[in-house]
Parts: sequence; C-alpha cells; structure tokens
Amino acid sequence: MTAMFTAAQLEAEGLGPLVLALPKGRILDECHPLLEATGIKPDPDYANEDSRKLRFTTNDPELDVVRVRSFDVATFVAFGGAQIGICGSDVLMEFDYPEIYAPLDLGIGACRISVAEPAVTAGKDDPSTWSRIRVATKYPNIARRHYAARGIHADVVHLNGAMELAPGLGLTRQIVDLVATGSTLRANGLVETEVITQVTSRLIVNRTALKTRPEAIGAWIARFRSALAQV
Repeated sequence: MTAMFTAAQLEAEGLGPLVLALPKGRILDECHPLLEATGIKPDPDYANEDSRKLRFTTNDPELDVVRVRSFDVATFVAFGGAQIGICGSDVLMEFDYPEIYAPLDLGIGACRISVAEPAVTAGKDDPSTWSRIRVATKYPNIARRHYAARGIHADVVHLNGAMELAPGLGLTRQIVDLVATGSTLRANGLVETEVITQVTSRLIVNRTALKTRPEAIGAWIARFRSALAQV
C-alpha cells in the first residue's frame, strides 16, 4: 500500500529518512567542518560537483542529503521535499516562506546584499529626488522593498548572473547583488553605494515536519547547535 505514496509523503509520515538539503558551490565547502562536527558523513560523491547524483545516503540511516542550487534549498524545505536545510538568509528574505523556521544562524557564507553602480556616476545626484529607477538583480522582492521604503519605484530586470554587466551595457543604472569581497564589482567599474543587509547561512526546518517529527528534527537542531561550539 505504501508504494502508492511519494517519497516526500512517506517521509512526512515518518516512514523514511529525514532529508537535509545542502547548497551547491562555495557554501557546500564551508559546510564540511560543520557536518563533520555534527557527525554527518555523506557518501563521498556528495562533495564531487561533477557527480550527476543529487541524493546521497549518510552514515546515519535516518538521514539522507540532497545537493541543490542555493536558491532552491528554501523551496525544497518549504514544500516538504526536504525537512532540514542550510540556506542563506538572502534566500529566506527573498522568498519569505511562512512554512520555514530558521532556528540557528550558522555563521558561514558571510557576505552582503548591496546596491552598486558605475563608479563614474556614483554620488553624482541625490537619490532622494528619484521617483523611478531600473535595476538588475536576482532578488526582485528584496530590491523592490528596498527602493519602495525610499519612495522609489523599481523597474526590475531579473537576471540570474552577470549582473555587473548591466550598467555598462546601458541595461540598468544600478544593480542589487550578493557581494563577498567586492572584487567582481571593481573589475567591472562598479562601486557599492549601499549595503541592504548582511547575509549568513541558517539552519532551516519545515514547520510541519517539526510538528510531526519533533524528536528527530529537534535532535538534529541540538546537534547543529552543539557543533557550532566546536567549529
């Protein structure tokens, strides 16, 4: 009879392992010491970015790991595909899923969301006089809220990468993007004009799963909290 249910439904009913969603890329590397401190040892392939496999067992039969795009971690957890995840606070701000609870700031993946524009135009006029601006970003909701709070209507050009090209090609005046060192901005003639928010990665859980499997998920929250003291 259980064959009629999806894996997500089985896991929601407590009939399968919990799933931990991890982001690909730079944050995955920063997760390694934290996972080791919690005692999680995924299959070796999980750290191989060239592997086409996306779901991995671990040394704990009650926990699997999935490796997804950083922007998708929150979606997997919000909709129950994964019960736990590690996700940047930028993604949480952008999507603002009510289904997600973020009990721990893991202190990894530190960066910031900033406004940037060409150095040659920065500071040349007063933004308080603007009523409208065109901006390139992969954070349309964050950008619109930021400008709206200043009484400016933002016409958002939604890009998923190469944001730094937009002002130089006349696509937009400013960009709103994730900044770590600022080297990519400088290489493309841009400067930060405002920091919208600081960003770190958070441990997130699905609220429904926390209610239906409180002991299992609560134990993992406790293990991550303990691990933070070790790394």
